[in-house]
Amino acid sequence: MPILAIDLGTSSVKAAVVGRDGALFGTGRSAVRTILTPDGGAEQDAEEVWRAVLAAADEALASCPDRREVRGVACASQYSSIVPVDESVRPVGNMVVWMDKRGGPRRLRTMPGGERMKPNPYQLVRWLQIHGIPPLESGSDSLAHMRWIKLARPDVYERTATFLEPMDYVAGRLSGRRVTNACSSFLMLLTDNRRPEPRYHPTLLKWSGLDADKLPELVPVDEPIGPLLPAVAERLGISGEAVVFAPLNDTQAGGVGASAFAGAHTGISMGTTGVCITHVDFKRTDIRNSLVSMPCPIPGRYFVMAEAGIGGGALEYFLERLVFARDGLGDHGLAEKFEALERAIAPIDPGSGGVLFLPWLTGSLTPAEDGKVRGGFLNLSLHTTRDHLARAVLEGVAFNLRWVQSRVARFAKRDPDRIKFYGGGALSAAWSQIFADVLQRPVEQLREPEYVVSRGLALLGFHRLGEIGVDDIERCVPAAAVYEPRREAAERYDEMFTQFVRAFRKNRDVFHALNVGSES
Repeated sequence: MPILAIDLGTSSVKAAVVGRDGALFGTGRSAVRTILTPDGGAEQDAEEVWRAVLAAADEALASCPDRREVRGVACASQYSSIVPVDESVRPVGNMVVWMDKRGGPRRLRTMPGGERMKPNPYQLVRWLQIHGIPPLESGSDSLAHMRWIKLARPDVYERTATFLEPMDYVAGRLSGRRVTNACSSFLMLLTDNRRPEPRYHPTLLKWSGLDADKLPELVPVDEPIGPLLPAVAERLGISGEAVVFAPLNDTQAGGVGASAFAGAHTGISMGTTGVCITHVDFKRTDIRNSLVSMPCPIPGRYFVMAEAGIGGGALEYFLERLVFARDGLGDHGLAEKFEALERAIAPIDPGSGGVLFLPWLTGSLTPAEDGKVRGGFLNLSLHTTRDHLARAVLEGVAFNLRWVQSRVARFAKRDPDRIKFYGGGALSAAWSQIFADVLQRPVEQLREPEYVVSRGLALLGFHRLGEIGVDDIERCVPAAAVYEPRREAAERYDEMFTQFVRAFRKNRDVFHALNVGSES
């Protein structure tokens, strides 16, 4: 009797029907469209997102021998995004996505009613002590999005009954409840995470400038939030007795799927963004390196939040906007882009002929948050080919994760013995080997890596039902292949990594000068 697991990403929804042993009975996928605006905005049509969720679920369930045997539905999503909904969990405005920069404290302060929304030094310290993260200058946290809606779209704010993170929105459409939990609400920045059972902190609420009644009810993360709504159960063709599990953000769900809540390894997810994840047993913030321990669905653990920013999205940009673009210069479209990529980079030696790719197309996060730095290629010559550039993109993203991983190891006070690699980027054998060479660690390419988040959600659901133990989760997510680091690449990559970090620091002033007016 399986569980339906839904993984709402930035660019697509993936769904999987998962058995108790981690086997996938069926999978589905549906695209999600992002609306980018000239003023730094990034939005999605929340009704369109819900339709994509249903389409992906339908495709996954189509391969299930008997969909009425589905025991429950679990969901995760990209986070630091906000959906304003009414009392029936119907959207009253677009979802504001994590990439949106319009809610930065400096920008809010210039808007009518936003004079007090840039925290003073005392407030920043208290925010760190109580929650773990203060309002971000980049404006990429969920609190920033809610504040921006209040000031810039007061009509939407007035119609909003509750602000929900996207995973809570999907769970709300499934169950009819407008609730959240310690895991899914983390980037709202309003909970007191010093407590075993977090609650909204009255002082942070006061400083937020938001109305408390527009926030979702906090419920336990280890309890189902209710049965599936009859109309949704009928629409999906599954039993009305199926439960809706408390949702997680995709970092937490992927951390479960990669069993990063235990052991000495580190998980690296390579989707639209790159994420490094491991566990600690303490609540702490390293503000200098943009690291924080966030609530974990496994008792007694915290997950290290180490968001590296754009990951696979940089490769997608390179392939679709530069190499296989359809524009005024011609139609260079190609269906099998990634197969062509693997063939193209195969003869290129590590180091890409000395070319460095800087991957910060939407700004940098860990270990140096800066919304104004950008991407680019360094050290091109007349000998540089597109094949060199393609390999440099893969290496540049890996260098960035090496930078992040070094800070995570220091934060967690242990070096990883291996890397569990998952996400869409982990489908690439070439990228898996590059990560092993750059990080100088064995890389385990997890089985069906695109569905590790979904598998983690389902396995946690079976644990909540009392059918498997926490220690059973790792054996249910085996590696498809293991890539050993090649010693002959180590020296070259060490040299280039040094210059990669140096390139960030030396070019920072240049990026700031070129991006005057963009949100920092």
